[in-house]
Amino acid sequence: MEEQSDVEPRNQDHMGHKKEPAEDEWKSWQRGQVRNTLHLVSAAAQWILLLACLIYLGIDSLQTSTPQSDIVQWTHIRYTGKSVKGVAMNLTAELGSIQIRNGSIMITCDGLYLVSLKGYIFFSDLEEEDLLKLTLQKTGKATSLALWEQPFQDRDTPVNLTTVLYLFDEDNITLLTNSDATIKDLSFSFLLLTPFTCPL
Repeated sequence: MEEQSDVEPRNQDHMGHKKEPAEDEWKSWQRGQVRNTLHLVSAAAQWILLLACLIYLGIDSLQTSTPQSDIVQWTHIRYTGKSVKGVAMNLTAELGSIQIRNGSIMITCDGLYLVSLKGYIFFSDLEEEDLLKLTLQKTGKATSLALWEQPFQDRDTPVNLTTVLYLFDEDNITLLTNSDATIKDLSFSFLLLTPFTCPL
């Protein structure tokens, strides 16, 4: 009898030891399942947020924006024709938002302007010692000033100017020669880069 009673506690101890690792494994497995579920929920939430951001960006990019020509002051002129000595060329805008009046480019904003001028100039009736001058001139409220001037010796010379100028509201920009000449394929562009004051 005593032997039997000794065996029973041993069996119970042995079974107790078997239950403990099984319970530990079960608890560990449950913790792993909870952790996996949390990772899955977190990943799903991140994907939903990413999808929402992409939809927002897609809708935002599809909305119509204000055309650039309404915001940026610019003009593009093409001219082929005669230039009369000391008289502003009769320029007219081909494209752009800057107005041209009586051949003068009307500046309405203070700021830096990118200026590009390309083309050909031909002349025939100059004396040998004289030079033809093509002048980009600014006329303000009280003053007149040559912004750029290029002399020509050859009878058919290319014109090529790219520069940045600071211009003021109410300045008028004209292009003229100091002698009669023929202008061919002139391309003349103004672009306002940085408006400082712009009373539009």
